[in-house]
Amino acid sequence: MYCGATQSRCGRVRSILFVNRVFPPQRGATGRCLADLSERLAAAGWRVTVLCDGDGPADAPQGVIVLRTGRSIEDDGRLSARAYLRSLARLAFGALRVPRQDVIVTMTDPPLLALSGPMLAAWHRAAVIHWCHDLYPDLLPALGVVTPRLLAGHLGRWMRRALRAHDGVVAIGRCMSERLSRMGITGARITVLPNWPDPAIHQDSGAAASARRDLGLDGRFVVTYAGNFGLAHPLGTILDAAALLARDCPEVLFLMVGDGRAHGAMVARAAEIGLGNLLTLPFQPKERIGALLGAADLHLVTMNPTVEGMLVPCKATGALATHRPCLFLGPAGSEAARRITERRCGMVLDPGDAAGLAAAIVGYRNDHQRRAEEGRRAGLAAAEWTADLAAVRFAGVIDALARNTTMPAGFEIGSRGCG
Repeated sequence: MYCGATQSRCGRVRSILFVNRVFPPQRGATGRCLADLSERLAAAGWRVTVLCDGDGPADAPQGVIVLRTGRSIEDDGRLSARAYLRSLARLAFGALRVPRQDVIVTMTDPPLLALSGPMLAAWHRAAVIHWCHDLYPDLLPALGVVTPRLLAGHLGRWMRRALRAHDGVVAIGRCMSERLSRMGITGARITVLPNWPDPAIHQDSGAAASARRDLGLDGRFVVTYAGNFGLAHPLGTILDAAALLARDCPEVLFLMVGDGRAHGAMVARAAEIGLGNLLTLPFQPKERIGALLGAADLHLVTMNPTVEGMLVPCKATGALATHRPCLFLGPAGSEAARRITERRCGMVLDPGDAAGLAAAIVGYRNDHQRRAEEGRRAGLAAAEWTADLAAVRFAGVIDALARNTTMPAGFEIGSRGCG
């Protein structure tokens, strides 16, 4: 007889293995989400193991076993396709040495890790889920990874075959679910579970005011972009809008926080244009990012339209958690765009329309009531989908698989329909 969400019919505590390249203290959005989720699953009674790269301190959440391969891609001297393939091999073969598990969860860092899922499932005689944060190999060209046409075709076919062999796929947005469906993954095996705001980010007026004072932002209308400066998140329109506003609205300040492959080009272009209304800050520690996000009057998120359904920028969730409106420069079909539109807590703009962006910023600057109302709605939207709620839904998915029952089909998030 079935004994509960975390026990087998014979009373044994159920086990789950997550495989991902990064885990705190290593940086990365997938690692942060995994830390949030693994801690909550362990608290619910699951025996949780995380296999990741690196050899640093475990920083394991309570009740979570963290195993590290002993090497990282940085050991190869530079980020490259070869370094990521070595990481994939370390993790795949490392997962074969872990004691038998009931459920295996492959993630998307390194790329193509899902290819190992069916093998791991067979070895452990386990159910296998792919938690899809980024859809590879489709995303590789947008990240500047040039793959020979013949190899790209083979990789695409291998990935489709591997995903169909998984017992379930968790997509982080409806746009990604739709793309997976077009790849032949049946809808009943896809569950939509968007990423949630970092629990450390919340509205804190005192901390935000202190951050503004420390950075000399008092008296300025602060428009913030915070997160990864990646190739899939073009920044040219932001810089062009900043140039348009530098003369006519000098009180508007663009605050750019973070790093990434496109950071150097962004800084060089800003210097070339001579933008005096742009302030850059490096990647911020977790304990400080909430105050910095709260110091903004308005947030910006960008996404290349060509990657719709391949990724969902998590920057928007952090912005909404600080009760600030958000402008999304990207495709209207993206999960981020849908969330902002449905919750009426910002605007969706053409990612190449610098004049439209500048006009929108001026409109928000001149309308305090609108900012306050959309900020209130942003806070409500963030509260509808938290790490705690996500863990409950994820536990339902893995429990159903561990019992060899039908996976919950593509349910919506929250009773209020936040998708």
